Amino acid sequence: MPSAKANIKILAALTLVHFTGDFYSSFTTPLFPLFVEKMGLSMTAVGVIAGVNRLLAFIVQPFIGYMADRYPTRGYLLTGLIMTVVFIPLSGISIGFWSLLVVVALGSVGSSMFHPPVTGMVPLYSGRNPGFAMSVFNTGGTLAFGIGPLFITWFATRFGLTAVPYTMLLGLMVVVYLFAVVPVPQSEGMRSLGFVGSIKESLGSAWKTVGLIWMVMVLRAIVGQSFMTFMPVYYVQKGFSVVSAGLLFSLFTMAGTFSGLAAGHLADRMGFKKIFIFTHGLMAPVLLLLLCLEGAWVYLGVVLAGIFVLATMPLGVALAQQLAPKGRSMVASLMMGFAFGLGGIVSPLVGKMADLYSIHATLTALALVPLLTLPLIMGFPRNK
Repeated sequence: MPSAKANIKILAALTLVHFTGDFYSSFTTPLFPLFVEKMGLSMTAVGVIAGVNRLLAFIVQPFIGYMADRYPTRGYLLTGLIMTVVFIPLSGISIGFWSLLVVVALGSVGSSMFHPPVTGMVPLYSGRNPGFAMSVFNTGGTLAFGIGPLFITWFATRFGLTAVPYTMLLGLMVVVYLFAVVPVPQSEGMRSLGFVGSIKESLGSAWKTVGLIWMVMVLRAIVGQSFMTFMPVYYVQKGFSVVSAGLLFSLFTMAGTFSGLAAGHLADRMGFKKIFIFTHGLMAPVLLLLLCLEGAWVYLGVVLAGIFVLATMPLGVALAQQLAPKGRSMVASLMMGFAFGLGGIVSPLVGKMADLYSIHATLTALALVPLLTLPLIMGFPRNK
């Protein structure tokens, strides 16, 4: 059962799991310009790889969440983390589209394995501030997506793509430490239920509201993942260096790190609904502003965009877990996994549209999507 007092040590370990896995997962997107140069990839091919990455990293999470609730073990967490740490760096020695797709896919499967169990453990150790605790945990991922692109673009341009596999050594050292620290997940008491039965038991009477949250998370994911996937390529085409494009990617995610913390803190005090309305209402104008900026102003625009696009990413999980506290791993996988996976499925379509109409025109259209979430958010509960 969740305790009234937060367990800082375990929360820190769970956050380190999130940071390490997402640090390596963040390597793929900022390296796309180098993959395009090395392999002559089209925007459609980039979209396919990004789509498979998102699909396997997220959309299979509900099954993993079900298994984690049914058979609580650290095996999913540690095995998934090892797969991510090992296979993603191997992309540096890929010789073509198919080999790149395979290692990215395997690394993405690893990501899908560690996310549900570790996210499901957070509420148990969060005390009286579940929104803030989930935001802190989420900070591990968003901070990793901020630092990782800076590190890997510097490393790859300094030592070459073929040296990228050496980066897995640090991650494997972290896995050894986590093996000694991370506790065994607690059972949710759903071992006797099937997959559909587990979903019904997890959601209970809150299924309609959780469904609204899920749809908002899907639409937010479509926008966020599309911008993060094609933003590096877009700005390299506009004359920015690969390292500068990696910096833009990092600024986007780092801004989301701090806005997520602020949003979690405010949501515990003001209510989740108000934060969703505010951030999603301003998301479209800020993204359109970003696409109009030139030169050094782009850096400021990317920061503002990251603040609003990523602020509610942890809140959807925390709110859904509060409404449906049974099956925390299952609920987390639906909010973060299945929603993000469906958001990633559109990447090949976005890439195709970018080939046909330009990246700028495609991203401009996507910037309007957050407006569709506002009617859905109106159905969220008003309580804190």
